[in-house]
Amino acid sequence: MKSHIRLTPGFYTAAMIGFHRVTLEYARTQTKALYDINFEIKKGEFCFLVGHSGAGKSSLLSLLLKRLEPTSGAIYFGGENLRALRGDRIALHRRKIGVVFQDHRLLKDQTVEDNLLFALRVLGVPKAEWENRVTRVLRLVGLVHKKRSFPEELSVGESQRVAIARAIIGDPPVVLADEPTGNLDLTNAITVLEILKSIHARGATVIVATHSRELVEAYPQRVLVLKAGQLVRDDRSGKYSLS
Repeated sequence: MKSHIRLTPGFYTAAMIGFHRVTLEYARTQTKALYDINFEIKKGEFCFLVGHSGAGKSSLLSLLLKRLEPTSGAIYFGGENLRALRGDRIALHRRKIGVVFQDHRLLKDQTVEDNLLFALRVLGVPKAEWENRVTRVLRLVGLVHKKRSFPEELSVGESQRVAIARAIIGDPPVVLADEPTGNLDLTNAITVLEILKSIHARGATVIVATHSRELVEAYPQRVLVLKAGQLVRDDRSGKYSLS
């Protein structure tokens, strides 16, 4: 069955992100993780990517990061076909994307500040900018007072906020959040979404992969719906319900 979503030919090169007839098949099992995916996301958009476990959300994000290659189709980022990227250009591409994982992935033997400094070193940010950037992102996530704390001294919600700070410290134009509230209670989940919305308000393109009904219904935004590897709905009404 073909995807229900169709776009005007040639539009993908003008969008921030564009998927054109993208299929991802795992050769070992000969199963399709994604099938005939078509959508575009404009610069500065905020959208939810929803679907049950196994629907293909993480696979789609991995394609955007060029950690996986599509079996067929084309993926565009900032007008560039990702198939053309090789070597150092892949690393440069990934620096344009801030990623927030469900499991935080903080360095346990490093303080909050050191976790952020590590990211700045990897990104090649001049040392003269480090202090200002660390202070700015910690202020944004409300954790300046935890600067010298180690991950084991943080709550789960605080750890996720540090993970967001690390993802955005390089000022990426795109932020991908893969189930960022999956381990959080509703109060902390709302805090995380408010932070992501504030990042969006500053101009970033934000994609949040989630299966949380409460968040999708509490924050009216565009919703891309995946089901068994197919994009079955692109809802821009702000009234979509997961029920």
